[in-house]
Amino acid sequence: MSYRPDLPMIVQSDRTILLETQHPMFTEARQAIHGFAELIKSPEYMHTYRITPLSLWNAAAGGLTHEQVSEVLATYSKYGVPPTIVKEIEETMCRYGRIRLEKSGDDMILKSEDPLLLAELVGYKSITQLIEESRKEGYVIKPFARGLIKQELIHLGYPVSDIAGYTTGESCPVQWRKITSTGRPFSLRPYQEEAVNAFYSGGAVTGGSGTLVLPCGAGKTVIGLGAICQLQTATLILTTNTTSVRQWISELLDKTGLDPSLVGEYTGDRKVVKPITVATYQILTYRPSAEDEFPHMKLFSERDWGLIIYDEVHLLPAPVFRVTSGIQATRRLGLTATLVREDGREEDVFTLIGPKKYEVPWKMMEEQGWIAEARCREIRLPFEAKWREAYARATARQKFRIAAENPRKLEVVRYLLDQHPHDQVLIIGQYVDQLDQMAHALGLPLITGKVPESERELLYQQFKQGKIKRLIVSKVANFAVDLPDANVAIQISGTFGSRQEEAQRLGRILRPKTDENKAHFYTLVTRDTREQEFSLHRQLFLVEQGYPYDIIEMEMLV
Repeated sequence: MSYRPDLPMIVQSDRTILLETQHPMFTEARQAIHGFAELIKSPEYMHTYRITPLSLWNAAAGGLTHEQVSEVLATYSKYGVPPTIVKEIEETMCRYGRIRLEKSGDDMILKSEDPLLLAELVGYKSITQLIEESRKEGYVIKPFARGLIKQELIHLGYPVSDIAGYTTGESCPVQWRKITSTGRPFSLRPYQEEAVNAFYSGGAVTGGSGTLVLPCGAGKTVIGLGAICQLQTATLILTTNTTSVRQWISELLDKTGLDPSLVGEYTGDRKVVKPITVATYQILTYRPSAEDEFPHMKLFSERDWGLIIYDEVHLLPAPVFRVTSGIQATRRLGLTATLVREDGREEDVFTLIGPKKYEVPWKMMEEQGWIAEARCREIRLPFEAKWREAYARATARQKFRIAAENPRKLEVVRYLLDQHPHDQVLIIGQYVDQLDQMAHALGLPLITGKVPESERELLYQQFKQGKIKRLIVSKVANFAVDLPDANVAIQISGTFGSRQEEAQRLGRILRPKTDENKAHFYTLVTRDTREQEFSLHRQLFLVEQGYPYDIIEMEMLV
């Protein structure tokens, strides 16, 4: 291989990529590999990425070819690309679609252009038990097995191209308003239209199931409405909490001509099923005891749904995955800001909801002004002696919480509030006791899971209207809370090393601003502790998206 010292990247035979952060081509190269590689380490000078089968299959589903992937690697690699890697990329990406699932009359047929490969795969016990009979053109699968066989085959390294089509569902005409109910002109942004078209695919069997990945604040709800308007069918929308349910309903009534009588809320408070129904994951996964059935799962069969929308699909609970496995004839749309799942079930999202069909990098959206320009800073704090002593004696799990609840964080929060006197500030944390103490010390309103929904909505409304400019929130505000004018977030504690939570919390302040389109994201971390270790992992997703973290020592603030 020829050596090109002027290039920023090293591609290694274990499918990892090393990328120099100080190189002039760093940003360009990072953007080029974003669609098929995952960031796994982000120290100061050299970032490490990994190419995985799933990252390559998502790239293939999105239209990238193995030649294009190998060409990108060759373009930026100092030492060229090991031939073994080029071959692995080709073999992996070519596996996507080698096995197809097609409809023949009332039957589902598993097919392949390579009958020997198909026969080999069907020979596995996990596959054999899902086959009803063999035919000349392929294998008829059992009626219930459409989702299960896709799960089993991806585990064997062969993601299925499901082109068996979808049921139409109950008709539900939905039209956009050109002027919203609040009197504003409305139309889809170009990328929102592209996302809807990527999912719908002109109504072809190649469309109708898939995941759209866009930053928080990019209007994923509107994209969901776009899919409903394309399909004109009864739709079940699943989302994270009651606040989000009501925001979906509000957007539906604001931006479409739907009669309110056609829209139902299915939550702990109300259980109304209509042609367009919005429900929470929580109510679906409720059951009186671990031995009981899930009584509300019947919602999936209450109407002839033509579309199911999974909001924040990276949070989909296991019981909903199981039901989704059995409803593969219904069109399915996943919406998320990140495909990262802390439980490692990304393959299930790929097979049961659908592959990634569209993605827009966060920094690209920022450059185009669709989301706010964000500056991320980590402030590292020391421990007082008595807390350091308690930390030294604690278990590993206790260590994290002691570091997260460092009392000196209150000093830094006071300082940051003084620095942002006119801004809309969210103070976000994990531990309710810590949040209670901070709310009391600062005299600020607090929203936790204990606060009734009506009171939460009132506080959110007052914050939106600028009547209150500071709000302390627990993890209940991680998702789908529409606070467009929030432009400062101070994170005082989080869920261990959760990358998805870091992305969602930054997302609370990314909606475009009417004045200066800038946002500030602060994370407070106790120095030289487990919290600092987990913080490095939490930041991975945002660093991958191109957000640098400035590190500031508390002693340098004043």
